[in-house]
Amino acid sequence: MRAPCLCCAKTNGASEMTAASKITRRVLRMPPPKCKFYSTCVSRDNRRFVHFAYSIFRIVIIDLVLSGDNAVVIGMAAHRLPPRQRRTAILFGGTAAIVLRITLTVIAALLLRIPGLQLGGGALLIWIGFKLLKEEEESHEGIKVAASMREAIITILIADFIMSTDNVLGVAAASEGDLRLLIFGLVLSMAILMWMGSLVANLINRFAWLSYVGAAVIAWTGALMVFEDPYVVRHAPWINRTIVYGVSAVITIAVPAFAHWFHRGRQK
Repeated sequence: MRAPCLCCAKTNGASEMTAASKITRRVLRMPPPKCKFYSTCVSRDNRRFVHFAYSIFRIVIIDLVLSGDNAVVIGMAAHRLPPRQRRTAILFGGTAAIVLRITLTVIAALLLRIPGLQLGGGALLIWIGFKLLKEEEESHEGIKVAASMREAIITILIADFIMSTDNVLGVAAASEGDLRLLIFGLVLSMAILMWMGSLVANLINRFAWLSYVGAAVIAWTGALMVFEDPYVVRHAPWINRTIVYGVSAVITIAVPAFAHWFHRGRQK
């Protein structure tokens, strides 16, 4: 759907401007705000401002949509730390992650073409979900589990590196080569990520059952990454959406269940 400019939005109604923010792909496909009177009712400087503001809008939507699963990993990795160390781990982990994201911006398109990379990254994410939940169960049973700040930062960096390719590519596409917009998008994504990570960590501390939800979200993300790998797509063309979502759902349920079973088995 073509988004109207500010002048036409007043006459056409706000309903025309709501559907564009549903998913990131649609946001990226939206053309700059135009209408049949765009060249005459808006000056050149104002057109530049509208286009710049519109690009910022797209970047904000992309960051909000794609930062949720990353925030779950950060929250689960840091929530067992004392409050002061938790904030430090999220701050240092987020700062280091933004450096990785800037690097990813340059090489993300190339990385996506390497066969097996997403497959390995997805499998690693599934293992991270299992590991975090296993440690969570052990801590609840009084078993001493190392909850060091260094370990939390390393987990945050690894998971963010694996899961940030879609976010980086989305921001890079929305910035349209504008370095200011690109830097703004990357900094904003990390600010959102650190805020959401702190929120998730506090929620898990209050509601322990959310750790199972977090592990399931991480496992789901990892499973989808496995099926999106170029090697899998090329050598298994018979895999359709039903299989992808069906197997991903099984993995999503299996990871928390196996972590719980593994912990109970060790207690006996």
